[in-house]
Amino acid sequence: MKRTLLEKYDVAAPRYTSYPTVPYWDETPVKMMEWLRHVQVAANGNISLYIHLPFCENLCTYCGCSKRITKNHKVERPYIEALLQEWQIYVDALPFKPTISEIHLGGGTPTFFDPEHLRRLFVGILQHAKVADNYEFSFEAHPNNTTFDHLHTLHQLGFNRVSIGVQDFDNRILTTINRQQTVEDVERVTEEARSLGYASINYDLVYGLPFQTNDNIKQNIKYIKKLKPDRIAFYSYAHVPWKSPSQRAYSEADLPMGAAKRGLYELGERLLTSLGYVSIGMDHFALATDELAESLQRGTLHRNFMGYTPRYTSLLIGLGASAIGDSWTAFAQNEKNIEIYQDRVANGELPIIKGHILSQEDKILRKHILNLMCRYRTDWSKPELFHPSIYTGLKHTKALEEDGLVNIQPTSIEITDFGKPFVRNICMALDTHYWRRQNEEHQVFSKVV
Repeated sequence: MKRTLLEKYDVAAPRYTSYPTVPYWDETPVKMMEWLRHVQVAANGNISLYIHLPFCENLCTYCGCSKRITKNHKVERPYIEALLQEWQIYVDALPFKPTISEIHLGGGTPTFFDPEHLRRLFVGILQHAKVADNYEFSFEAHPNNTTFDHLHTLHQLGFNRVSIGVQDFDNRILTTINRQQTVEDVERVTEEARSLGYASINYDLVYGLPFQTNDNIKQNIKYIKKLKPDRIAFYSYAHVPWKSPSQRAYSEADLPMGAAKRGLYELGERLLTSLGYVSIGMDHFALATDELAESLQRGTLHRNFMGYTPRYTSLLIGLGASAIGDSWTAFAQNEKNIEIYQDRVANGELPIIKGHILSQEDKILRKHILNLMCRYRTDWSKPELFHPSIYTGLKHTKALEEDGLVNIQPTSIEITDFGKPFVRNICMALDTHYWRRQNEEHQVFSKVV
């Protein structure tokens, strides 16, 4: 890729797991009953649950997630009870038993929790819900502390996909980011998950980590060839030290930047493709036989706060500290402080600290940005998909078109193959919230490359 284009478009931009993006949500928090009204409407279809388990025993310095570092496992039981209390508030607000088609345990480190505490959580959740026929239950596994008992217990509860946090296989890189795990840990969890019958295994890999080189990427792909996970999330390292001070544990001089960083991705993409993986959206890969790749072919690929997913659900309920819910027409985020979160739930309230009710403009632009992220094209030929702000956004696509990144027609945008690496920049052209507040003097997003 031409260096000049990389330099031109390597700007801070949202990842568009939502629209509007979180920094541009309403300043006034959404009220509990207002949010529940949106939940009640959206719950007519299948729903997804995202459950945030925030505890980690050790701090991985690259991480930008909401977490609590502790070795005190007495925190597990009260947190599980708070999650069940929060779920009960939702259950009581619904006029019927919800049907769950998707559950994801995120963190933090979900496998910080004892398997029996996880069993208590999911028995409590599933007794108030039906499970869809074509469901997907997944969890994030730290290879250092995920035991056979974790895998067995969750598989008994219906979990059929595990996402293993690999990040990189190189000892120097892992030591630099304080990621305490070994190649043998990754191999063990992979083999045990397969022996138990998990239908899909995902590896999280990150490019752009400190001291990472082309040789590291090549070595990582050798392990991929050997272990053959079904899916790979190949994330760009987001350097946001103003948000995650632990990232100051190393210097920007230690990081591959710009063309060097992009080269790591392109090398990984080329090698993964040679192994039979299909590129899914901007940072995911899957074997052609995996449901994620099949959803891309069917045109049903979806993107939400959990990243790319093979199915659309009308409602995403977020449980736990900092978790975000999405009814398509509204967003709500929970309190991040764990003690305050638990206290508010114990008092019978949803611990919402911020949210957003989508305007008609928001809902239309959200659809187009989602199409660009999942299908690399969108059109507004139907009246219900048109809003005047689209043409305002098209003013920002002139340079993108001149550089061959998009093809613009009177009622459509299509991203070229050359433009796919810049999908975040292209979506940003339609982001009216971004352009209305572009002159704010603070950093919000990580860079595109």
